[in-house]
Amino acid sequence: MTTIDIASAACTVLAPGDDGWDEARGTFNLLDDQRPELIALPRDTAEVVEAVALARRAGLRVAAQGTGHGASSRDTLAGALLVNTSRMLDVEIDHAERRVRVGAAAKWEHVAPMLSERGLAGLHGSSLDVGIAGYSMGGGIGWLTRRHGLQTNAVRAIELVTAEGEVVRADAEHHDDLFWALRGGGGNFGVVTAIEFDVVAVPELTAGSFFFPVDRTADVLRTWTRLLPTFPEELTTWVTVIHFPPTPEIPEVVRGRSFAIVMAAHLGSEAEARRLLRPLEALGPSMDTLGMQEPIALGTLAMDPESPLPYRSTTALVDDLPDATIDAVAELAGTGGSLAMLQIRHIGGAFGRRPADAGARATLPGEILVFGLGVPMDAESGAAVARGLAALDDVLAPHLVGEYPNFVEHPVDASRFFDDATWARLRAVKATWDPGDRVLGNHHVPPAAAHAAA
Repeated sequence: MTTIDIASAACTVLAPGDDGWDEARGTFNLLDDQRPELIALPRDTAEVVEAVALARRAGLRVAAQGTGHGASSRDTLAGALLVNTSRMLDVEIDHAERRVRVGAAAKWEHVAPMLSERGLAGLHGSSLDVGIAGYSMGGGIGWLTRRHGLQTNAVRAIELVTAEGEVVRADAEHHDDLFWALRGGGGNFGVVTAIEFDVVAVPELTAGSFFFPVDRTADVLRTWTRLLPTFPEELTTWVTVIHFPPTPEIPEVVRGRSFAIVMAAHLGSEAEARRLLRPLEALGPSMDTLGMQEPIALGTLAMDPESPLPYRSTTALVDDLPDATIDAVAELAGTGGSLAMLQIRHIGGAFGRRPADAGARATLPGEILVFGLGVPMDAESGAAVARGLAALDDVLAPHLVGEYPNFVEHPVDASRFFDDATWARLRAVKATWDPGDRVLGNHHVPPAAAHAAA
């Protein structure tokens, strides 16, 4: 690395040991230990340009980070400058056009409340703490996806600074190759500074949960899986097994207890939702929170953790969960297991429909998405979590039809997420816009070999 005077940079630049260094390199997963060479903290696009120029002068590659979600999928930041865009939080909402423009690090929590007041919603996932840009470029799945498709299909423009320091707007009329690649290929093509996307009207919403004792998990899953073919796209349901910790911030009614929870969001009336869910309701939940809601309720329905924590996870897309698999999954998720949470989402519907103008990631295969998570607090619990996640992988392996990249939170060969033609096209676009492979995405796309720098 070339020695460089970072004090002369136009934007804030930190070196190891500087005040704020550990905070700036931190992520949502406390097990991550990112060690870049430098960290830039730009406030706007001009300062991102300066940060990229500084990296070039110093002989460093560039990686971008807004919120710290998903960083576990990066192998290393050695030899890289981390562009921490957390100060770029601009939000513009055009309610009449149902369109939103946000800065690189804006989270869904910065947008969803204002949309909800007007009966609108973005296609966000289970947590409003997640950054919009990274979520969107990886696909983006949530409560409204069965009806409206992946969030990446709702993206209308992305602005970024390329590896050469050029400010570019990619949309359907400008740099359509880049626009295609960004919608599914992640942050491999430059440092994103802003993103524009459409939102949807939610005139009627029923949402809530049925809580069952954790020892009913197998019964709940059998009933739920048999109902899935009868559910319209307007209804999205997830079964989540959660072991709530016995900590004061957890509501007393669930504190220290374990449940199998059927979570539901229905774009329609409560009466219709209850009709569709009647066989599950007939199992006799110990708590029932289903009712009419405002769109903002979708941001907390899944009860995701709001603060960073140490965790390891695994995921799978499957077509079916046969009874024997359900029994094995229920045992792994039970109180004797090592998983803090196991979530099983119904997908299908618009997940499988490819819009004519789609990008690199427009659909997901399968009918069910599984996500398991463990919280290692020491070496012993870490080993137990690793065994539990591996056992879950083994149980699901015979039914595996794919993976959702945003949920794969460890370094892998990203080609496994795409068919051969899509992967080849992504690498060709990378070669056009970043032939020297200076930009590191969370799941890295290398440039096509013929164009890569020696």
